[in-house]
Order: sequence, then C-alpha cells, then structure tokens
Amino acid sequence: MRSSHKHSILFIALGIGLFGLFVSNICYGSIAIPAKEVLKSLLGQPASKDTWEYIILNYRLPKAITAVLVGMGLSMSGLLMQTLFRNPMAGPYVLGLSSGASLGVAFVILGAGFMPSFLIPLLLSNYGIVLASTIGSSSVLLLVLLVSQRLRDTMAILIIGLMFGSLTSAIVGTLTYFSSAEQLQKFTFWSLGNLGNLSWESVSILSLCVGIGLILSAFSIKPLNALLLGENYAKSMGLNYSKARMIIIFATSLLAGSITAFAGPIAFVGLAVPHIAKLTFQTSNHRILFWSTLLFGAGIMLVCDIFTQVPGTEVSLPINAVTSILGAPVVIWLLVRKQKMMG
Repeated sequence: MRSSHKHSILFIALGIGLFGLFVSNICYGSIAIPAKEVLKSLLGQPASKDTWEYIILNYRLPKAITAVLVGMGLSMSGLLMQTLFRNPMAGPYVLGLSSGASLGVAFVILGAGFMPSFLIPLLLSNYGIVLASTIGSSSVLLLVLLVSQRLRDTMAILIIGLMFGSLTSAIVGTLTYFSSAEQLQKFTFWSLGNLGNLSWESVSILSLCVGIGLILSAFSIKPLNALLLGENYAKSMGLNYSKARMIIIFATSLLAGSITAFAGPIAFVGLAVPHIAKLTFQTSNHRILFWSTLLFGAGIMLVCDIFTQVPGTEVSLPINAVTSILGAPVVIWLLVRKQKMMG
C-alpha cells in the first residue's frame, strides 16, 4: 500500500508539473507573455493584446502541443524497444527509421539538382520534406516488418535495423559529398530538429499518428510485463509472441517515423526517459511505467524547448543540441546514483 501511495503522489506531482511546464513553455520566447494571459487564451477568452493572442494561438500553442507529442511518442517507443530487445541502450531509432527518414529528406534536399526544375519548389516545401521523410521511414518499416516475419530471433532484427541505418547513412554521406553549401545547410537544419514549424493541420496529423501508436502501446502492457522474464517465459504464459512483437514494432515505427517526419530526428529523449521513469518509480511494471514514461517524456521535452528560446532575444537554439546537453548529464547522474544505492 505504501508503494502505491508513493506512486500516486508522484503521479499527481508529475501531472501538476507538466501543466506548469506547458503554460511556461507558451509564456517564454522572444516576447514574454504573462501566464494570466496564456491561461485566458487557453480557456477561450481573448487576451489583452491582439499580438499576444496571435502568437499564443498560431505559434506557441501548436509548438507546445508538438513538444508534448514528441516527448510522449519518443519516450514510449524507447520503453517498447528496451523491453522487447531486453537492452537498456535500445532507443526508438534502432530499427533504422530515423536513418530512413534522413535518406528520404536527403534525396529531396541534396538531390534537388537532379530533379525537374518545376518540381523543386514543391519538393523543398515543408510538406515536400515531410512526405519525403515519411516515405523514407515507411520504406524501412516495411522492410523491417517483412524481415521480422521471417526471423524468429529478436536480436537479429535489432542487428538488421542497425545495418539499415549504416546503409542509409552511407548513401546520405555520398549525397552530401556532391552537394552545394546551401543544400548542406538546409539538410543540417532539418537534422537538428524543429518543433516550431508545424501548422495546426500538421499538428492534427501528428496527433493522430502518435495517438494510434500510444493506443497500440497500451494494448501491449501485458505482453511487455511477460517479456521482462524472457521470450520463453512469455510463451509459457500463453503469449502469442510473434503477434505481440509485430504490434510493438509497428507501434514504435509509427511513433518514431511520424515524429521524425514532422519534427526531425531528435536524440536522447527516447533512450533516456524510460530509465528516468524506472529509477524514479523504482519499478519494472509497465502498468506504472506506461504513464510515468508519458508524463516524464512530455515534461522533459517542454523543458528542453523552453531552453531553446533565449529569453528576450530572437535567438533559437536547435532542439537536438539542447536535448543532448541537458539529458546526458542527468542520465549519467541517475545511473551513478543507482549503482551507489545497489552497492
């Protein structure tokens, strides 16, 4: 009872903290907006200034929602991969999805010179890049699903995913070698990740993809708990292992693929957040880890996005740099602390 009471308090604290971070994320930026005005806009009341209302509803609110979706989706796909492969270093992109998305975008941005001139403006638009990224990650997903149907060894799928990643990275490297400085700059900006360029239509599509991925993840909670003690134990408990593995891989692919398509490849979050949730709640039960990973993922992504905005200036740091700079020391500290507690 004491453990469940402690978990309840932690969940309430995380929920309150997440709401506070969501409002703070909308408040901070090149123009500071009072929290009272943000809350008025969120409740459907007009803000005191039209410019504030426009900034909140057309730029900062969709960006904050995107941060929540990205944090939840990447964190959950990281948890799924770490449990499925029983590997603490597994992340959402181990199946090569990020590399596939990068390859699709590289073909569009870096290979634009080889395409008909009338297609270039369409392909280099935001929707063209999202489409290219989606096609790239979906192609790798289909290959992984086909391979996973033929292979029984889960570790072999992990290795094949890494090989897909190496192959696509080699092709991207070749394309960059023959590209102009302008093309390289555009590709580099995409690869650093961006939460702020999404329209409400794009946020709606991303919400749908992440929502489906999270529902599939929720249905996988029982199989994930069974997999904690190994594949043979899970099968002895009556688990249809092939079906469960397929659902987990598809959910991860949908989450990581859609997020990479809309926000770019964002590092650290998927790898680190499941560890933070496990160490905070001191449990391996996925009924608890499912919700704690979602809350931590959303909160940490909002914090990282707040740090990208240098207050009072127009300077905006790349989200990928911030997630790594803030995240790596936290994970190292948590793992060292865990080791000391065990010692």
